[in-house]
Amino acid sequence: MTTQPTDFGTVGNGYASYNGSGRGRLRHEIVARRVLAELGDKPARVLDVGCGDGEMVLRLAAAGHHVTGAEVSSDMLKRAKDKLGAAGVADRVTLVEADIYNLPFTGQEFDAVCCHGVVMYLPDSAEPIANLARLVAPGGILSVLTKNALAVGMREALRGEYDSAREQIENAQSASLGNLGLVTRGDTPDHLAQLARDNGLTPLEWQGVRIFHDHLRDDWRPDEATFGEALATERAASTRSPYRDLGRLVHAVARREITA
Repeated sequence: MTTQPTDFGTVGNGYASYNGSGRGRLRHEIVARRVLAELGDKPARVLDVGCGDGEMVLRLAAAGHHVTGAEVSSDMLKRAKDKLGAAGVADRVTLVEADIYNLPFTGQEFDAVCCHGVVMYLPDSAEPIANLARLVAPGGILSVLTKNALAVGMREALRGEYDSAREQIENAQSASLGNLGLVTRGDTPDHLAQLARDNGLTPLEWQGVRIFHDHLRDDWRPDEATFGEALATERAASTRSPYRDLGRLVHAVARREITA
């Protein structure tokens, strides 16, 4: 059995800083809006695997959904517990210490299974996505956010890191060092769609995330008016090629159809 390679508790402060930056906010806003749109108004059962410090759990619970957050790092779980308690949504949240290769939810199904910013740190996506897909209820969705292999070298080129950009582009290299100092690996949208089909799900339209702002660093903290304009522009491009192909992240969504 494969094991999770990284203790994300070691980057907890960096991740918290990222969440509060313009870059982090763009990611969470774009992804959360899509998941919430797919769920609709009725309270749903949601599982967030690799929930980190609870940023997405908070957004989903605040919208009235019942959310289970699974996280391998006990330090991150403590951060999540504190954040959710302070926000007053803890009564709609269950937190579980578990990793993606050993999820303790046998016999359970969820209306949405989310896994955002996790599989990019793992050796391969096939086994993790199979583990997630089996927990999706009929009519439910699987939401996976990971690094976009179509856009390797874009961040580095826009930052002027030309040697690294050329190496990634010329060698179709999807592995590179992320902002948290950890190596990340990419998937193409087509590969994620095929993995969904392999597990009995129907792929829906995918989004590119952080197309125009990924090269900025975590000290980019725009005022609300500027952030609103940036978000609107990112959302306009997120489902349109060729723009979405250049997003740092790919947000793949798939549904388990209801059968008679």
